[in-house]
Amino acid sequence: MTSHQWLQLLGYAASLLIAISLMQRSVMRLRIINLLGASTFAIYGYLIGAYPVGILNTMTASINVYQLIRLRRRKEIFRLLEVRAESQYLNYFLEFERKDIRRFIPEFGFNPEAANMAIFVLRDLVPAGVLLGELRDEKFHVHLDYAIAQYRDQKIGHFLFVEQADFFRAHGVREFISPAGVDAHPKYLERMGFTPAGDGVNYHLSL
Repeated sequence: MTSHQWLQLLGYAASLLIAISLMQRSVMRLRIINLLGASTFAIYGYLIGAYPVGILNTMTASINVYQLIRLRRRKEIFRLLEVRAESQYLNYFLEFERKDIRRFIPEFGFNPEAANMAIFVLRDLVPAGVLLGELRDEKFHVHLDYAIAQYRDQKIGHFLFVEQADFFRAHGVREFISPAGVDAHPKYLERMGFTPAGDGVNYHLSL
């Protein structure tokens, strides 16, 4: 392959990365992929002698680095908000996010009579996630553990299952039991401290 062809591939790769970054719903993911795309475009610009392209993308990459550092250092406020399972807002939230929820839990269907605990996770006052389930015999059976796309960085899960252990103990919870869901979900559960329950279906976490 000639050097000219390599340069063309580099330019196409940079364009593809920029395009992919603009399709991300997570701000953090958008910044990271856009940083890679801008850096690649900057190299491409300098190599072909298109210095305005190189300089512009160097600036874009620098802005992405700055914003990523700012996002990492930003102090966010998390709060739990308990609501009734019959809450009109909860039902509106679940309906609004229904298609996205079913990407992860295809069989999910909300039954207020089967859920006696419904908790929103507020992230800087934004309802960023929700935990639904049934507390029975000191076991919290998780029906839904969901974070909206732009907050899907596992901070909500860590806040729920690690930082708020005392909150759940005060409510009589001694163990969480969660279905595995789709292929990616077990990895998330394991990062939160869950282990396989031994039935091939569920994961559990003792408090």
